[in-house]
This record gives sequence, C-alpha cells and structure tokens, in this order.
Amino acid sequence: MTEQLSSDALTPARLRVAPSPTGDPHVGTAYMALFDKAWAKRTGGAFVLRIEDTDQARLVEGSEEQIHSTLDWLGLAPDEGPRQGGEFGPYKQSERLDTYRPFVDQLIADGHAYYCWCSSDRLKEMREQQQAEKRDVIGYDRLCLGKTKQERAQLPGFQETPVVRMLIPDDVELVFDDLVNGETHAPRPDDQVILKTDGFPTYHLAVVVDDHLMGITHVVRGQEWISSTPKHMLLYTWLGLPMPRFAHMPLLRNTDKSKISKRKNPAARLTWFREQGYLPEALLNFLMLLGYPPVREGEEVQTFDEFVAAFDWSKINPAGPIFDLDKLNWLNGAWIRQMSAEDVASRIETYWAEQGEPALDDEGRRILVGATPLIQERLTLLSEAKEKLAFLFAADAEISAPDEVVGKLKDDAADVLDAALSVLEGLEPFDAETIQAALRAKLVEDMGIKPKFAFAPLRVGITGSNVSPPLFESMELLGHDSSLARLRSFRASL
Repeated sequence: MTEQLSSDALTPARLRVAPSPTGDPHVGTAYMALFDKAWAKRTGGAFVLRIEDTDQARLVEGSEEQIHSTLDWLGLAPDEGPRQGGEFGPYKQSERLDTYRPFVDQLIADGHAYYCWCSSDRLKEMREQQQAEKRDVIGYDRLCLGKTKQERAQLPGFQETPVVRMLIPDDVELVFDDLVNGETHAPRPDDQVILKTDGFPTYHLAVVVDDHLMGITHVVRGQEWISSTPKHMLLYTWLGLPMPRFAHMPLLRNTDKSKISKRKNPAARLTWFREQGYLPEALLNFLMLLGYPPVREGEEVQTFDEFVAAFDWSKINPAGPIFDLDKLNWLNGAWIRQMSAEDVASRIETYWAEQGEPALDDEGRRILVGATPLIQERLTLLSEAKEKLAFLFAADAEISAPDEVVGKLKDDAADVLDAALSVLEGLEPFDAETIQAALRAKLVEDMGIKPKFAFAPLRVGITGSNVSPPLFESMELLGHDSSLARLRSFRASL
C-alpha cells in the first residue's frame, strides 16, 4: 500500500544514501539522495550519508571527496555523515567492521547461515556445469552445508578460509509492499555470501545491520535492487530487527531505453554536469521531473523547497524515465534567464575558477558583470560564456578576424570604418546610447547604408567575429581607447 500523508506517515523519518567510493559518483546517487532528503525534510527527520567502502579492491582515490563535494554543490548535503558526524556513527563501513561479526555469529548459531570452504575455481566450474545443463536456476549447490571443516577438506575445491552464506529457506517470502511499485514480486535468491574471506561483510549483511543501527526507516534505492529485497527481509526477520519501508525508484534510462551507465553516457557521471556548466538548481529540478510530476501543473521550473512541500510517494511514476539532455538544457537556460544578472555573473566567475581560469581582477569583474546581461538570454550553459565574452577580456592586439569573416563584408567596409572613426574620435559620453545615436546618424542617415551593413565592419573590428553580443554595449564596456584601437587596427588591415 502506498504511503499517504497521514499524521502517522509524517512521523520524522530517517533516510540514507550509501554510495561506494569506486569512481566518479553516479548521477543515480543524486537521484536517490534527492528523494531521501525530500522525505526526511518533509517529515522533519534526518538525511544520512553512509560511505559503503567494504569492497577494498575497487576503491578509487579521491572518489569519496567527489561524493561529498557534489552533494554539497547540489544542495543535498546530509544532516549526518562522515564529515557532519552524528550519534549513529561512524558513517564509513570500513570503520564499523567490529559491528558485523556478532550478527554473523547469531545467524550461524540459529541455523540461518553456514560456512562455505569452496574455492573460486570450484564455484566457477559449478556455474559452468549448471549453465551447460541449462538449469533454470544458477546458484550454489550447498556442498558445504552441514559439513565440518575437516569433512569438507576431504573433498575437491577446498580453501582454508571460509565465507559465510545465508541458508535460504524453501518458503522464502518473494512478495513485498513497495512505496513506489505497490505489491512487488522478486525472484528466489541464492544462498548469498554475507561474510567474505577477508572478514569484510558483503553489501547484503552490512546494509541491513547499518540501516538498523542507524535507525533508517525508509530504504530508497533503484529497481535493480528488487531482487535483493527478499534476502534483506530474511535478515531483518532472523535477527529480530524492525523492517524499514522499501521504495524502489525507476531506473534512469538512455534514449535507447538501456540503463544509464558511465560506460555509455558521460552524463552518468555526476561531476560531468558541473564540468559542463550546468546550474545545480537546474539539475536538481531535472531529477525531480524524471520521477515526479511538476508541483504546479504546466510549470516545470520548480525549486527543491516547492518539491518538498508537495512530496508524496504515491505520485512517483514507476516507469523508467528517459534521461533527455535536451530537456535538461532547456531547464538550465530557463534557470539562467530567471536569475539576476549579478547572480549569473557570480556563477560564471565561480565556474571559470573551477575550470582553472585565472582569477579576475577588479576590471575583469566589472566587465563580466556589465557583459552578463548582454548574453544572459542566449546562455544555455555557463561554459558558453567564455567563448561569447572572450573578445572583452582579450588584449586589443589579439583581436583579429578570420579571412572568411572579413570576406563577407561589403566593399565599402573601409569607408564605413573611416566614417565611424571620425565620429567616435571625440565622442562623449562614450556610452551605448550615445554611440548608437552618433553612428546611426552618420552611417545610416547621412551615408544611406542599411544598419545591417553599416554596423557589420564595426562588429568584426571590435570582436573579431560577425556574431557577438550587442555591439554598442560591448563598445561601452571596452571603453573609448580600446574600441578605437581595435577599429583603427582593423581598418589598417583592410
């Protein structure tokens, strides 16, 4: 039954996101964290970050830092975690190893788990034989069940250090209630390994123990974990622990309907969005819309706080959404256009700094703040600002137009530049309105040149391109001396 917004449902909830630091954070981490934090905030509860680093062989240096920084960037910083601390710590599984063994011992003592001494080679041969026989179920054959170490050592494929496996009963419950999918059916699980030879727990044991000890009330994860839920429900039952609510979110899909992955789609990397110049508000907005209808009908631009206020599990669409970058680009542009120019300029400056660009001095910052309104309506990504504004930050001598650009000008370009220079030489004040009025009077009214052709040579001379932000405002930002220096240089080249 889907959880409704009754007074009971709004009891403070505790939710967690638990990524593994095995590479660049996946966009799915942010997707789950979004719904975790929304429900925690909706109910006045807590959002927890737990780092699941028990798979030591796959750890990647710097990955944990990326997890922290990207969640902070998105505005999804946890209430508790490795950095924030909290009463349920430590929040890294590698620092909780002493926690798991007593639960394993209890399961063995109660007959719900057993030691397995099968070598990896023996397990590989077993699987290959089962596949060759076209077995309906591929899984462990329980060769070690009921045997002592000495008895098992007499048989082939023995290894000295055992793992511990769950003993899945014949009557395992394969149906459960899901907050997103309602009544959900899962496949029968294998005798899952819960403790590895190195003494580290596997995901299945650690997630149950940690979620219980951290007071997690709602487990939100992708639909690919539905097959694991019966295992976890068994562990909760066997250990006498209260069961959390489960919510299996629809999988994010590529346009070909496949699951979005870092191998197929660079957008699967959460850091990619920051590198490309997306706003965190826009990405968060996009992730909301992937699984949830707009909070205001017909209006897709929405804030996280608006989402939280309206959030209800029953409204999540269980169908796997398509990760449409065109839609994200549109949202990002919409967010840029509704922000103040000062805010956009600040975001651009921050983005440039993150990309390793030299820091702006006071003059550079003045130009950026003044130029941002000229390009704001045309921006989709923060990364586009550099190319659009490069001419404003270049030295006058660095401005030169490609031959193909110059070749598109009319034959009277030199005459136009001579006339313009004569007008601009002593022009005061040198602001956009005065510049436009003076040049229009001379070039358009006196010389009879159409504006399109009258101002084209000036645009090329000022910017080095035939496409640029508004010409007269750009000249005002550059100032009298730079503007005339560029026009004189261009005129000389003709």
